[in-house]
Amino acid sequence: MSSIKDRQRAAARARLEKEMAERAATARRRRQRQAAVGAGLALLLIVGGTVWLVTAMGDDSDGTPPGAAAPPPGMTSCFWNTDGGPPSPQIKDVGVPPTNVPNVGARVMTINTNLGPIEAQLDLAKVPCTAASFTHLGSKKFFDNSKCHRLVKVNDANNKFNVLQCGDPSATGKGYRETDGTGGPTYRFAEENLPVSEQPPYPEGVIAMANTGQPNTSGSQFFIVFDDTNLDPAYTVLGKITKGMEIVKQVGAAGHDNAFAQQAGGGHPKKELVLETLRVA
Repeated sequence: MSSIKDRQRAAARARLEKEMAERAATARRRRQRQAAVGAGLALLLIVGGTVWLVTAMGDDSDGTPPGAAAPPPGMTSCFWNTDGGPPSPQIKDVGVPPTNVPNVGARVMTINTNLGPIEAQLDLAKVPCTAASFTHLGSKKFFDNSKCHRLVKVNDANNKFNVLQCGDPSATGKGYRETDGTGGPTYRFAEENLPVSEQPPYPEGVIAMANTGQPNTSGSQFFIVFDDTNLDPAYTVLGKITKGMEIVKQVGAAGHDNAFAQQAGGGHPKKELVLETLRVA
């Protein structure tokens, strides 16, 4: 049994290393074509300083664990990687979503905020695992009373980068903490629905996932695009805002405090947006 398991792990490692090498090569070529997008700004979407290693214990290109049984019709198997290194105070443990999740139909994500409700439409055919993660986290009140902790607003001749980043459960209370941007759940998962053929990749109204800059590292943090943004298409497009976009644009128009100017760019929003609840129905 152990030799079979070792061979499965070795095969998984080889597939993952090949996938990461191919993605890295693609990303390098894309960056050369889209040199206008500054590397420093792209770091905005890295989930703080928390490094999550994708291990050989089991990821392949579709996120299904090696040797897993095929899911039933209308379902997709998702792999939730819980091997994230040592725990930290910013990591909130609410368990993991189910392995088999629906991949047909649509769901509505409702975010009740201090400024009013925001709704987004999620297409389960495009983002079955990401939608399942948000459904699970919402049911566990993971996002409740957390603040959108980072805003970037850049519009010049070469760059358009306008996003509001949220989803860190440690960004709570009065004022902001130095650790904002490093929080998340105890698991990571593969990216989905990458806008590789879209121009711009992230238009106004899109909700997309942050990650660590490596494949298979989506967590809980997400960003809402309040004006067309030229960003390397390596971040899952979760859905589209259908209600409350004016709230996000108000927050964007108010600007930020430049708290992250020396790091990834941007800062805390001057107009606070608090996620009082986030649920997927």
